[in-house]
Amino acid sequence: MSESKAEAWLAQHPEIESIFACVCDLNGTMRGKRVPADQVSKVVEGGLRLPLSIVGMDIWGEDVENSELVFETGDSDGLCDFTGRPLMPITWTTRPTALAMLWMRQENGKPFPGDPRRALAEVAARFKARGLTPVVATELEFYLFDPTEDHPQAPCSPVTGKRLDSDGALSLDELQHFDEFLNEVYDACELQGIPADAAISENGAGQFEINMRHVDDPLRAADDAVLFKRLVRGIARKHGFAATFMAKPYGDLAGSGFHVHFSLVDENGVNVFDNGGEEGTPLMLNAVAGLLATMQQNTLTFAPHENSYRRLLPGAHAPTNVAWGYENRTAAIRIPGGDPKARRIEHRVAGADANPYLVLTSILGGALLGIEQDMQPVAPITGDAYTMKLDNLPLDWATAIDAFRKGPDVPGLFSARLQTMMVECKTQELRKFARQVTHFEYDTYLEIV
Repeated sequence: MSESKAEAWLAQHPEIESIFACVCDLNGTMRGKRVPADQVSKVVEGGLRLPLSIVGMDIWGEDVENSELVFETGDSDGLCDFTGRPLMPITWTTRPTALAMLWMRQENGKPFPGDPRRALAEVAARFKARGLTPVVATELEFYLFDPTEDHPQAPCSPVTGKRLDSDGALSLDELQHFDEFLNEVYDACELQGIPADAAISENGAGQFEINMRHVDDPLRAADDAVLFKRLVRGIARKHGFAATFMAKPYGDLAGSGFHVHFSLVDENGVNVFDNGGEEGTPLMLNAVAGLLATMQQNTLTFAPHENSYRRLLPGAHAPTNVAWGYENRTAAIRIPGGDPKARRIEHRVAGADANPYLVLTSILGGALLGIEQDMQPVAPITGDAYTMKLDNLPLDWATAIDAFRKGPDVPGLFSARLQTMMVECKTQELRKFARQVTHFEYDTYLEIV
């Protein structure tokens, strides 16, 4: 969107008073400034400046201690480039506003390698150089909950007034009870150009999943996921609920995942995973092998928080092993059935709490590595992957941080800058969590041991 187009857009939306100009940090949090609408030219022409360190802050918005971005460079500014996605109206604020998506550039004009969106752009460019384009669809699960309680509880039905107290997998009644909320979510998605598709009631009380249609632009797919999460939280508040994309907000209910489907098309639009049968092409098998080879190293991008590993516990119905299979939802990598023309790979590891840019960089980058090196996968599994003796994913946060720090393939997917920033950020968060004593620990130990 050029300056003239942005001004024309505002002329068509005279009610817009201000613009949230935002970049996405390593945790998937949008950070930036609110500027008056009459400064739109500054936003779209790259005139906005923010500290480069803003994309590496921890989950509480604190600078990472001893980060060279802060202390060795004097916390220098970078330039915020407009990504080109049109301005998007926000429907859940009290005054009319819009959102502009930005990404970071260094003072010397080069893209900032610590920006997670830049990491995905690099992988997409490598596919393009091979004459291939990833076609991506995402599935995001989330919970609605009652914000009036100290701890999350299932919301009350807008129809009956009663609190949801049972799992409602694929329940039409639950979808209909929250019809007004879901309708506004779909309306807002349409206004922001987010290709929302089917909605289902998931396994936990108040849990929903909304799928996105396939798009032939991985950056667009990641943008859609980031915008969708913010949109859902905003509209939930407007309707008196709260929404969470925590991986495991309830210890005894289903976790929330972020499943990614992708295929690859050539310059003629042909799906290069389709061999006319169920097994897929040798190139698809190369991609599967690359995903398996990099999965343990990249688990930190799929499960970036302390809470993430509650979802990945054995028996919690989320992938815990490095495995793949045909039409097998217990495997981390699933090859769905159906029409061979739509042959694709489903990656089922990431939680809904993960940063979509980092998730897609890990998935597409891992697949590309397998293609570049002509990797061959182990045999696909049949049966229940949860009960098999297989190589397991890191089952705790500290192990995942260490695996990402030492992973031999990580530098081929992420810049050294981003790898260091991610490790430092997560290490700082881990240390802070380690110093917290929970109420459950007090209840268990205080007067007993």
